Order: sequence, then C-alpha cells, then structure tokens
Amino acid sequence: MESLLFRYLNYLTVEKGMAINTRDAYHRDLQKYFRFLKDKNIPLQNISRTNLQDYLIFLKKNGLSSRTLARNLATLKGFHRFLVKEGILSLDPTADFESPRIGMKLPRVLTLNEVEKLLTLPDESNSLGIRDRAMLELLYATGIRVSELISLKISDIHLEGAYLRCRGKGSKERIIPLGSVAREKISQYLNTARKYLINENFHFFLFVNRQGKPLTRQGFWKIIRAYAWKAGISLPVSPHVLRHSFATHLLERGADLRSVQEMLGHASISTTQIYTHLGQEHLKEIHRRFHPRGQKLNHAQIPKSRK
Repeated sequence: MESLLFRYLNYLTVEKGMAINTRDAYHRDLQKYFRFLKDKNIPLQNISRTNLQDYLIFLKKNGLSSRTLARNLATLKGFHRFLVKEGILSLDPTADFESPRIGMKLPRVLTLNEVEKLLTLPDESNSLGIRDRAMLELLYATGIRVSELISLKISDIHLEGAYLRCRGKGSKERIIPLGSVAREKISQYLNTARKYLINENFHFFLFVNRQGKPLTRQGFWKIIRAYAWKAGISLPVSPHVLRHSFATHLLERGADLRSVQEMLGHASISTTQIYTHLGQEHLKEIHRRFHPRGQKLNHAQIPKSRK
C-alpha cells in the first residue's frame, strides 16, 4: 500500500500539478483509509462497495462534517480511478458513489473598521512591527493565500510597476496590482527592518522571521491572531479571513467578478461567486436590521393565504 501511495502522490504532483498542501491532505486521508483496511484485514484488491460504505460510516461516527466526508470521498474516488488506470484494479468500487450534499458555507469577513484596526496595530518603531505591517497590508491589498505570502521572493515584488508576481495552486502564476499603502509599507520594510532580520542563507525571501529564516504558515497564523486579539475582534481571524475580506470589499464597491477571480487565482468562477452570495446576505441583514418593516414576522403576524 505504501508503494501505491507513493506512486499516486507522485502522479498527483507531476501529472496533475496538484498543490503541495492539497496533495498532503490527500496523503493524510489515504493513510487513514489504509489503517482502516489493515484493522479490518481487507486487501485493497478485494475492496467492495460495502467496505467503502462501512469506512464512510466509520468516519461519520468519528465526528467528521459533511464537508470533510465529501473531501475524503473525493480522495478515495481519485485514488481508485488511478488504481484502475494502472491496471491494479479491474473495477472502481467508488464509481457510483455520490458525494454528500453540502450546504453553502459563507466565508467570514471583516468590516472596513476591523481591517483598519488590524492593519494599524503593529508597532512600527521596531523591525518586527515594520515587517508585520508590511505583511498585513500586502495580504489585504492582494488577497493572496498565506502559502503564497510566505513563498514570495524579493524578485516577485515590483514596486515601481505597482504589482507582484505570485505562484499559486498548481504553480500557476498570476499578476496582482499593489495599492499605494501596501507599496509604501513594503518599501519601508525593505529599506529599514529587513536588513536587521535577514539571514544571508535566505536572502532571496521577502519576509523572514526573527531568526532570518522564511516564515512558516503556523508562524504567520500566530502573528495575525495576536493582532486580532489586541484589536478586540471577536471573529476568529485567519489569513484566509483577510483574503475573503479583500474579495468581498472589492465586489461591494463594484469590481467585476472575473477580475476578482483572476486576482484570487481561482480556476473556476463558480468558486468566486460565493462572494456575491455573501454580499446578498449582507444586504438582507442590513434590510432586516434597519428597515422599519424588515424585522422577521412571527407566525401570528403572517396572514393566511386566500383560496
């Protein structure tokens, strides 16, 4: 099984161009699947539809959400298709499995006031504060993912041209405009704080930690959560919340969906469309709260329909 897993992961990386984080999630899902098969003494070649149903029931009993179950099923489908393609299995036991129905989960976003509080909190009298302000401004200005942020090189930033070059999922490259505030804070960081933080072995990375090494995802999460707590923001704040806020605030001000899709690096515009739903929900909430007849009616107030 380990040999097959290695071949499949290599296939996802080389032939499918899958992003490392997504591939790692597939790796974890399949390791869990293999443990289940081993515990039940089920050879992979003999796997049946019933065995797969038992596995999904096992996952559900362990508290997995519909969304996580759907991802696990997608992992199993892809893996079994690969086994059939390679001639290891003659039939795909997942062929007629339907993914669980998932309700649309609207992303969490910050208000403009909350964004302003968050971005202006870093203490710019020291090197780490200057770095943090530049990172936060850049994240909100571009909507890039945290994995993209920590991978940025000096050569990816073009301050005079007011844009950055970003490599996203599947190593796809995109160009994203940089606003004046983000350019100002990045320039300040490059001209002052960075030289006190940088380690010569990692001199090509844009942002580094206090040891001069590239930031990790976990390291940046800790930074942004600490500032959110200081700002008194009750909503759990992650790097992705700033990405959601970037997209939502653009659309609220009239940006077209296709441009936002391109800046976010979404392969399908349907992924970007969730932000239009978010805008609609926001409008409904505003109407409910402030329109004199916007409050929800109780059943006694609703007139019966006439026949």
